[in-house]
Amino acid sequence: MEEIKESIPKSAEISDTVYEGSEIILYTKNRDFFRTCTELIRSIVNRVKKRIEVRADPSILVEEEKTKEFIRKTVPQEAEIKDIYFEPEFAKVVIHAEKPGLAIGKNGETLNTIKEKTFWTPDIKRAPVIDSVLVKSVRKMLHEEVDYRKKFLNNIGKKIYAERGDVDWVRLTCLGSFREVGRSCMLLQTPESRVLLDCGVSVSSFVKPYPYLDAPEFHIQDLDAVILSHAHLDHCGLVPYLYEYGYKGPMYCTRPTRDLSVLLQLDYIGICQRENKKAPYSSKAIEDMVKHCVPLEYGEVTDITPDMRITLQNAGHLMGSSSVHIHVGEGLFNLLYTADIKYETTKLFERASTDYQRIEAVIIESTYGGSSDSLPSHRDGEQFLADEVKRTIERGGRVLIPSFAVGRGQDVVAILADTDIDVPIYQDGMVWDATAIHTAYPEFMSRAMQTKILHKGKNPFIDPRLRGIGSSKERQEIFNTKEPCVVIATSGMLMGGPALEYLQQFAGDPKNTLLFVGYQAEGSLGRRIQKGWREIQMENGKTLELKMEIATVQGLSGHSDQRQLLSYLSNLSARPKRIMTNHGDNMNCVDLAKTLHRIFKVETMAPKNLETIRFK
Repeated sequence: MEEIKESIPKSAEISDTVYEGSEIILYTKNRDFFRTCTELIRSIVNRVKKRIEVRADPSILVEEEKTKEFIRKTVPQEAEIKDIYFEPEFAKVVIHAEKPGLAIGKNGETLNTIKEKTFWTPDIKRAPVIDSVLVKSVRKMLHEEVDYRKKFLNNIGKKIYAERGDVDWVRLTCLGSFREVGRSCMLLQTPESRVLLDCGVSVSSFVKPYPYLDAPEFHIQDLDAVILSHAHLDHCGLVPYLYEYGYKGPMYCTRPTRDLSVLLQLDYIGICQRENKKAPYSSKAIEDMVKHCVPLEYGEVTDITPDMRITLQNAGHLMGSSSVHIHVGEGLFNLLYTADIKYETTKLFERASTDYQRIEAVIIESTYGGSSDSLPSHRDGEQFLADEVKRTIERGGRVLIPSFAVGRGQDVVAILADTDIDVPIYQDGMVWDATAIHTAYPEFMSRAMQTKILHKGKNPFIDPRLRGIGSSKERQEIFNTKEPCVVIATSGMLMGGPALEYLQQFAGDPKNTLLFVGYQAEGSLGRRIQKGWREIQMENGKTLELKMEIATVQGLSGHSDQRQLLSYLSNLSARPKRIMTNHGDNMNCVDLAKTLHRIFKVETMAPKNLETIRFK
């Protein structure tokens, strides 16, 4: 900080110098310096290798109402501004627009005009095309907590840039998801740092649903940071528990991961209540998690402790899903945690990124990592889904697609939007809410999908055939008509939710089809039906006879099979010296580790939960 201050001329009239996490913010009272400092700041950044931003001191900011009026005049109406509000604590004006590119302007011209004329720093956010109560609530809460967040981010910066000791060891403790699927959680330690990678629950396990947070190495109060790879409950489901019991530090993830996690965590509390179980945390803990979230973009390098910096890269698995690259010390050690990855371009996402300069060790998922695991291509899955739906519609039937709310539901929507079927496509349960969140973040999708949405005006999530179901009355209207349609509803394994209601209504007609698009866990109703059960017992005690056609779509998984995992590792820019497997059953973790050792001739291992591995 002292080196930066010495590089700034006294005429700049710097009134305050603070941290926002790892970023350094300079507040100036000099209007000319604010307008012309770009080249100077760039040269300092190149020298100190830290992110620096200059903002206006509150004393020179133009009045809020005049600024709002200027923004409305300057930004083209086509940008469709939905909201403008101010955060004087950060000298920022937040602009929500449906088309943020138009609000930014060519080469940032509109943005720069707002800055130069009002001295507020514009923060442009995309307003969801489908109105999302959750996105609005998250953004509103962050706005209301802006004073707290300024102090919180400054404190993070102080810790990051504190005096650093020697880093002479790095170790990892396996707290969950090793030789099993579910409750992903691991603790990465150095003499300076305690960082948690994911903290999930096992939704299919009633015996041991939570990670080993009672391990002697783990203490909530000692945590420096939490990194969340993506928004599935087996990775994000227990993060609010940490805040419920005293953690007050940062959680790093992408913005879609933050919002989608909140959706699933709130639903998880609801499920616990419906099943008369005590939820492990309250909704207040979810709010605390959001308040302490530090969102990152793909490729953004960020210091998180004095001796660790991270980069999140696209994992191809889900909206906002990330693989986590962790650089420890000054070139001492580099770890890549792949989390859940898809090394294949799909309808919505690019294949997982492999662009990493240095990697000493990799922790790779092995959900389908066994030698006998072989998945059809995503394109084959898309074709099978489209064909099954068309066949059902042509014979006058209705299609029920039980789906996971986050990820698979939106994949199915995007596939069907590309077909010529001319019937309503209903989304019921959380699928609709998750789809609304997806409309706020098209920049996290594949380049092809971004082109469709942003440049060609073909957004699959607002296709005129799509309709959201928000009440039992609307659901009843579908039951009352026999017209062909497609229904995408939760839950994906038929363990609850509106999908069960549709099943009872559709089951008796041979023209209808029950189409599974996701994994059906052992013991679930969906798995029993897949096995061939034609009479099933419902919760009300009644027996339901299934006369409808039943089919399963293969190939839409967000995970990679062994062939793709091997291809992923072969295409990494850097060759690791050690590979560890996790997130697979016992057989798959061991099988993949043996295969990797044979092919890549490096040290491989399939550790068990509660094992600790020393990297350095």
